[in-house]
Amino acid sequence: MWKYKDRFDLNHAAVGGGGCLTSTHLFPCSSCHLLILSISLRFAPQNGRQFHSVSLNSTSSLLGATSINSASLMAALLVALLAVLIIPLLTFLLFAAKRPYSHLQRSHGRRLPPSPPGGLPLLGHLHLLGSLPHRGLRSMAASCGPVMLLRLGQVPTVVASSAAASEEAMKTRNLAFASRPSLRMADRLYYGTRDMVFAPYGERWRQLRRVCVSHLLTQRRVLCFRAVREQEVAALLDRVRGAGGAVVNLSHLLITFANAVVSRATFGDAGYGLGGGDGGGGAKLRKVFAEFEELLGTVPMAEMVPWLWLVDVVTGLERKARRTSEEIDRLLERVITDHRRRRRGARRVGDGEDDGRDFVDVLLDLSETEDEVVGEVQLDTVTIKATILDMLAAGTDTSYTLLEWAMAELINHPTQMRKLQDEIRTAIGVADRITEDDLPKLPYLKAVIKETLRLHPPVPLLLPRETLEDTELQGYHVPARTRVVINAWAIGRDAAIWEHAEEFMPERFAADGEAEYHKMGVDFRFLPFGAGRRGCPGVGFAVPANELALASLLYHFDWEVPVPGGGRPGTTASLVDMSEAHCMGR
Repeated sequence: MWKYKDRFDLNHAAVGGGGCLTSTHLFPCSSCHLLILSISLRFAPQNGRQFHSVSLNSTSSLLGATSINSASLMAALLVALLAVLIIPLLTFLLFAAKRPYSHLQRSHGRRLPPSPPGGLPLLGHLHLLGSLPHRGLRSMAASCGPVMLLRLGQVPTVVASSAAASEEAMKTRNLAFASRPSLRMADRLYYGTRDMVFAPYGERWRQLRRVCVSHLLTQRRVLCFRAVREQEVAALLDRVRGAGGAVVNLSHLLITFANAVVSRATFGDAGYGLGGGDGGGGAKLRKVFAEFEELLGTVPMAEMVPWLWLVDVVTGLERKARRTSEEIDRLLERVITDHRRRRRGARRVGDGEDDGRDFVDVLLDLSETEDEVVGEVQLDTVTIKATILDMLAAGTDTSYTLLEWAMAELINHPTQMRKLQDEIRTAIGVADRITEDDLPKLPYLKAVIKETLRLHPPVPLLLPRETLEDTELQGYHVPARTRVVINAWAIGRDAAIWEHAEEFMPERFAADGEAEYHKMGVDFRFLPFGAGRRGCPGVGFAVPANELALASLLYHFDWEVPVPGGGRPGTTASLVDMSEAHCMGR
């Protein structure tokens, strides 16, 4: 054992508790009943004793059988009525099934991507996706090839499952694949997609992205939140230490940490209770945001089969979305009002990036000036609210998902965990805490994070794109207005480009000097945050917090999964089950 162990307050912590690794992937679930009711998928490492799995609460069909105990005359009349109605009904259904694909049929003989067999009328290939769509799509790609065309309800969708196809879509033909499809739930929650992430490609999107990249997520502004990150890591360590070596719910602690960092950067030190505390008010807000994230990962029936919009009304999805959006809007209105009240009568803070301003302050400053960088975008209150939601949603899920998967992989691979702990403890020496100045001395830490992202990208299918014009992908014709999905999860596990693709091997990044993050979005074998025009601009914001938290947890504590009945640690029974599971909430 390391000789300085007793000088570092090294508690012996065990991992336990509930929680899930969230993947808000905006892709339809295929756990279909008669009406294919939409649910939200989340993926998590689960263990029957330690990481509590969350069962899938699938919704049963709304169309129950109706028994009619009537006289023979009534039965005859019913049969006659059905005979009159069935022909026009079938005609309508056939028309509705073909209409969305009319632009595909006008391809004038050009070669479309292959489609897997087994598609059904109206449903298309929804039923073939399986309970975990990224896995189902990889299985289909094994027979159809790296580019295939699916019918998801009435939505034609091209799926790319190779590094070559993703590079062509996100680099070679970047502009043609740069837009976003109309996503019903994003439209409801983001004020008609007034944000950057879900906005269609165009001048407004370009200006909003410029606001985010040039004002909110610059390297200097990320550095000004260093104190926030270090304070919240210290709070995370205190919570683990407070358990006194007993079992801790690490999932819950990581969610609290991620929420606190992002909410303080966005709202200021108050955080409005999203990162813990604030009594019942904070708990209520955290519940609302959990519902927001769940809804964001839900595909309504009306999006896949528009004429079945009534299903979303009957199931309560529309009502839940409306209630959640109203509650979120009230919070954001309160935040903006508080900031404006605080700023009223005070001298406006300068344009320096080390001035302690939070994201709301920066957006309000831009909205109150005629800064040319804003261009044609009017930074009104609604646009500011939508941009705030981008920061919150993108920052929280990505961070705690990565940290939870990384801890699970390291616990299951004690050799790699000891190697990383040795690197950290040797580089840091005897110290009360790790600071961000220490992180450049930890190359294996970066390799562990990259390997975790390769195996477990936070959004396995990235966010869907839509073609702006007729184009090609790997020699296949892709018509304009076609939805496009990149299976980043399948690409990261492609045995043709990765040696021992299914194994956790951080050395693959450390050995060849590729541990730095600058290749993310450039190396198309590895796309945890997308690439091209639609690549995530917030990687630089998330990385320091993740590195600092993971390094600190491993520097101060040893970790293992608790074994019921006093079993020996390190046995198969004490490993975290890495099978992905459906999770309906936190």
